[in-house]
Amino acid sequence: MAEKSKILIIGGTGYIGKFIVEASAKSGHPTFALVRESTVSDPAKAKLIDGFKRSGVTLLHGDLNDHGSLVKSIKQVDVVISTVGATLILDQAKIIAAIKEAGNVKRFFPSEFGNDVDRVHAVEPTQTTYMKKVKIRRAIEAEGIPYTYVSSNYFAGYFLPNLGQLELSAPPRDKVIIPGDGNPKAIINDEHDIGTFTIKTVDDPRSLNKILYIKPPKNIYSFNELVSLWEKKIGKTLERIYVPEDAVLKQIQESPVPFNDIHGINHSVFVKGGQTNFKIEPSFGVEASELYPDVKYTTVEEYLDQFV
Repeated sequence: MAEKSKILIIGGTGYIGKFIVEASAKSGHPTFALVRESTVSDPAKAKLIDGFKRSGVTLLHGDLNDHGSLVKSIKQVDVVISTVGATLILDQAKIIAAIKEAGNVKRFFPSEFGNDVDRVHAVEPTQTTYMKKVKIRRAIEAEGIPYTYVSSNYFAGYFLPNLGQLELSAPPRDKVIIPGDGNPKAIINDEHDIGTFTIKTVDDPRSLNKILYIKPPKNIYSFNELVSLWEKKIGKTLERIYVPEDAVLKQIQESPVPFNDIHGINHSVFVKGGQTNFKIEPSFGVEASELYPDVKYTTVEEYLDQFV
């Protein structure tokens, strides 16, 4: 049995980062989390940091803007996973520089965890965010750094608790607003499973220099199918209000931050079908549930049960 790679997670106290840290520690990889001094002393993050410590995670103090601490941290591990937030995407150029200098990294996972930015159609402001990720991809490739890009598609925790109805805190019980005609299919995954699948690939040669698509068959739904599934669960028919594409585009332009971006992502996924309108070719991608059929993932149907 080969020794498990040592993993450094940058951005581990963020939304998706904490699930990646948890999955890494649980799977027996020596796990390191790069944290700023200010994060460790932040009362809001105290519970999370304590949880990391209890699960055996080694905390390394450092910062994207402190090149020395970054190189020093990276030299202690084999794999670097970045889960930094949208505002820090381009700052990952600093991680790339540190990885190059350290010279020991077997694989780098940049902060992706969404749609495949090389194959998605989006309008502004969403397009700008996607182009930043594209820029980081090209920089990694230009430097010859071994990589895996994780296309995890929709976070279940973002979408399913209100079925994309931004003003609601629970799934709708009377009417539902649907962008477009409700037919393009999306892929919606539980965040724990995204963590599990990501860590599974760390030492797997099949996912090296490839895009890992998390596309389990039971989590692929059109908006119409999601509403039908929810109706079946609550034994009630909802009024469906369809919003034509031109009205969706107007809504994106007129909405304040961050709602303009949320509507923009919904447009790219549920109107343009950006998660499912292309074929995963072996030349560029692999599918997680095919690589790891042993992973018992949470289905959309199971996830919705908690809201019934």
